[in-house]
Amino acid sequence: MTSAIPPHTPGPQVRARTLVRNPKLWLVPTVLSALVAVGLSLLYMGGILNPNENLHRLPVALVDEDRGTPLPGQRETLGKQITDGIVAAGSSRTSVDWRRLDRAQAQDALASGEIFGALVVPEDFTASVAALTTNRATVRPTITVLTNPGLGSLGSSITAQINQNAAHQASLNIGKQLAASTDVPTTRLLLTDPVAVTTQVGHPIGRHSGLGLTAFYYTLLLVLGGFIGGNLVNSGVDTALGYADSEIGPWHSRHPTVPIDRTQTLVLKMLMTAGISVLTTTLVMVATIAVLGMDASHLPMLWLFSYCATVAVGLGVQAINAAFGGIGQLVSMFVFIALALPSSGATVPLEATPGFFRFLGVFEPMHQLSAGVRAILYFDARADAGLARGWIMIAVGTALALAFGFAMTRYYDRRGLRRLTPQPA
Repeated sequence: MTSAIPPHTPGPQVRARTLVRNPKLWLVPTVLSALVAVGLSLLYMGGILNPNENLHRLPVALVDEDRGTPLPGQRETLGKQITDGIVAAGSSRTSVDWRRLDRAQAQDALASGEIFGALVVPEDFTASVAALTTNRATVRPTITVLTNPGLGSLGSSITAQINQNAAHQASLNIGKQLAASTDVPTTRLLLTDPVAVTTQVGHPIGRHSGLGLTAFYYTLLLVLGGFIGGNLVNSGVDTALGYADSEIGPWHSRHPTVPIDRTQTLVLKMLMTAGISVLTTTLVMVATIAVLGMDASHLPMLWLFSYCATVAVGLGVQAINAAFGGIGQLVSMFVFIALALPSSGATVPLEATPGFFRFLGVFEPMHQLSAGVRAILYFDARADAGLARGWIMIAVGTALALAFGFAMTRYYDRRGLRRLTPQPA
């Protein structure tokens, strides 16, 4: 190991107050810092400010189980009238994607994460409403709202609010019909809003699931593990091979330069990334599940998916660093963190974000990875709950990282663009 700067450098030293007046020193860090500040502000805040106004085709089920006899003078049951009215009111808007399903289909859609919730009209609904105008009424007519906390607390809450508003409006419409059938003021008042709305969990998740947020934070750990681990490997290898200085506190040193081309350097970094990810993935699972008690099942599947996800991110980081050099960390930060977090759909549903973030969600890795983790943690590792898409995107991301990284390093090597001229020890 050789010291790049002798401990006592003779001659006059430049002072900071002299350099601080040099505009060239300010230019690059100022421009980059400003762009990062503005970019992160727009990305992080732009996706969450008003989810209700940004709703676009949020999938919600409508279940009509009403099989009673229609009210006198009517041809259809109240359940049919309610669901038809909800669909008709929503046909002019694209905020909610109302899906007519039977109870079994709705339960399956909840269990696979295809819908955020459901509005269920029970089998005896028309009969219980008809009884309100007689002396045979024993229960209040009820419409049930089912939630799906596995898709996140915010998405489940938004859907519950939408369903409750739809049920309340249906109750008011029914109340107008019933109130017209009596002249007793007290009875008319009681019949104004005759339907009760109950909220139930349609697909329950574990108590230690962070109200449906553990999938997001666990995915964030995997992405950060790949991102930080990849950058640590990148800087550590460059330092060990003599292509970067090592500074720890006041100690500054540089190793002898090892003659190795860019392609072989990338191979080394990628192999080390894949090897170290075995340890980091295992430690993440030990910390979150064994130590903290996070609810999780299908542990072998979870470990394998976690490892492959971490490696895919790490290889992407190495490819970007190899292509862009010094600014590679900034580029990979935007690719894997800045653009990925607001488009993940794990905290705020993509259906409740502006169109730009829905576009990013098509290819940004965190959305795909969080869907896979969520399927394993909450939806019994079902392929149609997002696990299949997660595996596909891991494969695609790994292939793109390998192709891009080695294409760039071989291009640089063929052009003779060496990183440093080898120095003798």
